[in-house]
Amino acid sequence: MGPQFQNELKKLQSKFMDMGITVSDQIYHATKSFADHDKESAQKVVLADHKINESETDLEKQALYMMALQQPVASSFREVISVLKASSDLERIGDHAVGIARETIYIKGNPRIPHIEKLIAILTDNVRKMLEDSLSAYFQEDADAAKKIAKTDEEIDRQFVEIRKTLTSGADQDAEHAAASASYLMVARFLERIGDHIVNISEWTVYSKTGKIVELSDDQKRVGENTDEK
Repeated sequence: MGPQFQNELKKLQSKFMDMGITVSDQIYHATKSFADHDKESAQKVVLADHKINESETDLEKQALYMMALQQPVASSFREVISVLKASSDLERIGDHAVGIARETIYIKGNPRIPHIEKLIAILTDNVRKMLEDSLSAYFQEDADAAKKIAKTDEEIDRQFVEIRKTLTSGADQDAEHAAASASYLMVARFLERIGDHIVNISEWTVYSKTGKIVELSDDQKRVGENTDEK
């Protein structure tokens, strides 16, 4: 392709990376506001979501323009499509961060459960690292790295199951602790879903590099349907 298309492609990829960094920050601030019971900070996360939505819209418009008017060859077409698809997953991740923030806003003096907060903090760090690694693999066009990163979702799922089991083991909880447990479980679920979207991003990285649409998630393992859940 000509230099104009390559320049446009670099701009598109740069915008995608910026969107990814913004989304990662949203995850951090959302979970921190939840752990701190900081409703003001949580509200900022909710209000900032429009920036992520606007980023996805801008990427979509630019990608469609490049495909319609510049008629890229197959390999370049794949690169544009992968950005278009992966940006949709980033937008959904941003939605889940907002979901975490809204859990903070809805909390009405629920008691804190420190050991669960530590587990959620670890889960958050792992999810953010997984996202950052997936963006790096995309930027470097490293399909092998993308496949390895997708595998780390198994650990995300395992941590979610651990949190859920811990929260649901206290059958004698009073109403306040039950409400707190429900909120912690919802946050952990949002983080687990974020991991699924990061796997999707890795799949689009593989597609961009190889032209193959692959399924990197483990079809034999579904959270809520495996033997650990029985």
